[in-house]
Amino acid sequence: MGKGDKSGVGRALVKHHNQMVKDSKEKGKHYRSQHKKVLESVTEVSDIDAVIEQVDEAHRLFSDTNPLANLINLDSASGTSQMTPEERREQQKNEEALHASSLRVPRRPPWNAKMSVEELDANEREAFLSWRRSLARLEENEKLVLTPFEKNLDIWRQLWRVVERSDLLVMVVDARNPLFYRCPDLEVYAKEIDEHRRTLLLVNKADLLPFSIREKWSDYFRKHGILFLFWSAKAASAALEGKTLGYSNGMQSNPHESVDTDTKIYGRDDLLARLQSEAEEIVSMKNGSRSDIGASNSVVVGFVGYPNVGKSSTINALVGEKRTGVTSTPGKTKHFQTLIISDKLTLCDCPGLVFPSFTSSRYEMIASGVLPIDRMTEHREAVQVVADRVPRSVIEKVYKITLPKPKPYEPQSRPPWAAEVLRSYCASRGYVAASGLPDETRAARQILKDYIDGKLPHFEMPPDVSNDEHHIEDAVGPSSSEVLDSDSSDGEVLPYDEHEGAPSLEHVLDDLNSFDMDNGLASHKAPVQKKSASAPHKQHKKPQRKKDRSWRVRDGEADGMPVVRVFQKPVNTGP
Repeated sequence: MGKGDKSGVGRALVKHHNQMVKDSKEKGKHYRSQHKKVLESVTEVSDIDAVIEQVDEAHRLFSDTNPLANLINLDSASGTSQMTPEERREQQKNEEALHASSLRVPRRPPWNAKMSVEELDANEREAFLSWRRSLARLEENEKLVLTPFEKNLDIWRQLWRVVERSDLLVMVVDARNPLFYRCPDLEVYAKEIDEHRRTLLLVNKADLLPFSIREKWSDYFRKHGILFLFWSAKAASAALEGKTLGYSNGMQSNPHESVDTDTKIYGRDDLLARLQSEAEEIVSMKNGSRSDIGASNSVVVGFVGYPNVGKSSTINALVGEKRTGVTSTPGKTKHFQTLIISDKLTLCDCPGLVFPSFTSSRYEMIASGVLPIDRMTEHREAVQVVADRVPRSVIEKVYKITLPKPKPYEPQSRPPWAAEVLRSYCASRGYVAASGLPDETRAARQILKDYIDGKLPHFEMPPDVSNDEHHIEDAVGPSSSEVLDSDSSDGEVLPYDEHEGAPSLEHVLDDLNSFDMDNGLASHKAPVQKKSASAPHKQHKKPQRKKDRSWRVRDGEADGMPVVRVFQKPVNTGP
């Protein structure tokens, strides 16, 4: 085969490879032009990504007469640097109350069936960009702290469709901090679409709350006119499988023990009946009379809320089988789905949405499971949220560790630092990184997962009630002193403490031996003589052996070898 021959097998393979690369590039250009991509939640974007996105949207939607010069304000004042933390927090509260009306969820622009797909898409993108601009202006205000929120338009489109087709909107929240997961503006948006539409607060994981705490939250919800129900998706799923949950943390022995409809935890059948009756009442109000309910084939109940609050688990428990994916990683549900329960009831599940808010930090969102734990980079800040909420004694009881006590010059009631918790946890579990230092990242992930799953008991009180830690401490079993005493001694003799008046271990053993002898329980074997304790520096000495070679020169029978004279060094007896 000549050098210039281009009909060989190698040349054919090269041509085939080049053609595949060309086809893949053309296919990629086609998909990018069609905007076809996997639906993915976006809560964190860099500054350059946000600028590029805004420039692309502006170039596509607006002409040159609508510049984006007002997006960036470089005239930011720095007058808060000289303020104390209390004054800064008070100013932040006033600023939040002033701009509360600007913190809204995006609204879908008006539309009708005669509009084309391109026109509808352009209107939705323009409305979404205007909403992003309003939040960008709030982020420029240094007196406000705006938390991460959903920045993908396609996720909000799923919410728009669920809200429009639902008769009753159910907002699923975590019972340990319901107000953190509640979005009041979403309730306002549902009323804007239909004045008869109502929003029900489904307080999930209510089995992790003591009964007294449920009563306080029930009074708070009734006082503020909030429609609510207590519910546990985990307990309902276990009941379907014929299992019973063991409440090892002592929060509650029977989740359905309450007779009051406001404080009891609803079961699957009771919740389905309540949701259907509420939705039918809304439809009857919309139609004007209860006789028109029969004209409607089915009522639709929509489920919305933050990621990782248990929406998918609730849907699976209500349907009776696994219909949606469940995982501890937030953002599992990608598209809304409609599930038919009966001829009269249909459920509609929406993907989890991170709503914009003022009142929480990014680290609090990580600790609450809203943002993925495996993607966090500031693990100490997130663990500090856990250390601030869970009492010191509870952490020591659950993990059976001893945290360092505060220094004498520090407040004795301060919560433990995140570094103290992580290092103590790593030391007890043997977590060591490749560098030889404690593997704090691994420990932080485990602690945060235990915090989310409920192994570390915690809950927030209503705003008008003081936070009491005694409920949490009473819910985890024995006192910290009992746990620490069981793990503190390895047979070491404890000295007698004159100040505390506690007897040493030798006195206790002597009392036990005398008791056995008096009652005939003592062994007849000779007692073993205990070696007298000596100083630690005397226990490891090894005296040198004296070398005696004088036999080599005795009686004139020398063997020709020199006499070896060895001198023994005196034993180091210490100071």
